[in-house]
Amino acid sequence: MSEPTDRRGFLRNTAIGAAGLAAAIAPRSAGQASPEGAIKVAVITHAGGAHLGAYFDGLAKTEEASSVVLADPDGNAEPMARKALGDKLTAVYADRDELLAKEQPGMALISMEAKLAPAAIDAALDAGCHVFAEKPACTNAEDFAHLTAKANDKGLHLMLALANRLNPEVQEAKRVIAEGELGDIYSVDLMLIEDQTRLTSAGYHASWFAEKSRAGGGHLTWLGIHWLDLAMYVTGSSIERVTGFTGNVGGEPINIEDSVAMAMQFDNGTFGTLTSGYYLDKGYESSLKIWGSKGRLTITSEALRAMKLYRNDEGPSEFTGPSDFEVYTTFVRAAVRASAGLEPPPITADESLRVIRTVYGLYDAAESGCAVRVR
Repeated sequence: MSEPTDRRGFLRNTAIGAAGLAAAIAPRSAGQASPEGAIKVAVITHAGGAHLGAYFDGLAKTEEASSVVLADPDGNAEPMARKALGDKLTAVYADRDELLAKEQPGMALISMEAKLAPAAIDAALDAGCHVFAEKPACTNAEDFAHLTAKANDKGLHLMLALANRLNPEVQEAKRVIAEGELGDIYSVDLMLIEDQTRLTSAGYHASWFAEKSRAGGGHLTWLGIHWLDLAMYVTGSSIERVTGFTGNVGGEPINIEDSVAMAMQFDNGTFGTLTSGYYLDKGYESSLKIWGSKGRLTITSEALRAMKLYRNDEGPSEFTGPSDFEVYTTFVRAAVRASAGLEPPPITADESLRVIRTVYGLYDAAESGCAVRVR
């Protein structure tokens, strides 16, 4: 096996680049001027907002976010925001619409219960904001399709928070496939397993995550969606037909699925599978495997930031990216920079809609017992 790719090689050859990664993980010094093109960012959330700690930390470290304003109707997020952002947090509102009218932010970061998110995204788009939205950001694909059409009509970004796209091992896998090192793609196998333990608490039972009418779904909408997006992103192809099963195999008093078995067909004619569920006592296990005519690649949770590659004519090798890579900070910064017009978005509105349609297509297929074509 060849030596792992070094940090400098990764930074040279990925879209993030050395300067981009350094800026992403280094907080701006006190008194340092914001870079040209920096924008005001609004965070729109409530007590059920997810990943807020990671988002506030990412914004604190993002130079291109010159200031942050917060819409926090129940006051739950403000202490966390003040601790992470300090003087960068310049205003807090109880009312979202008042914030949008008075502050006119360049980007809105929206982390809300899935049922409530579409109205907030719609309001932000109407206010002329680019939008970064915590997934799934809807409880049905039609709502998100409406938002996608509005964003595209207005020339605004609508970016779903599928942050693993910019992981170094994912970027390397995408490069390997784009440059033909695997040849023709034959198949994709995905697995993402998390702990069943979280589903046993009374607090979880009472949360929006445990109610399908509020969350849109269970493990697939919250976690499996990441791997579906990566399968399409890395291979450069779209899932066009899905079928499979969903259910509550753990038997907890929740109205969502904790288990998914899915089969899919891509628009290039290849096939794939996904196992997605809450099965473990703690931790997680994941893998993304892609087979091609010239070799295969594997990304697993066993080796952080690593990708194993096997070329039929050369044998095995391994890529290893920087272990200190910050997933959410990098993705938040990319979204802010895109909203400032400094680079393309890390995910487009159409790509966000594509994976949403795939998720809800699988729910339709599981209910009907038939394969469903993803529009």
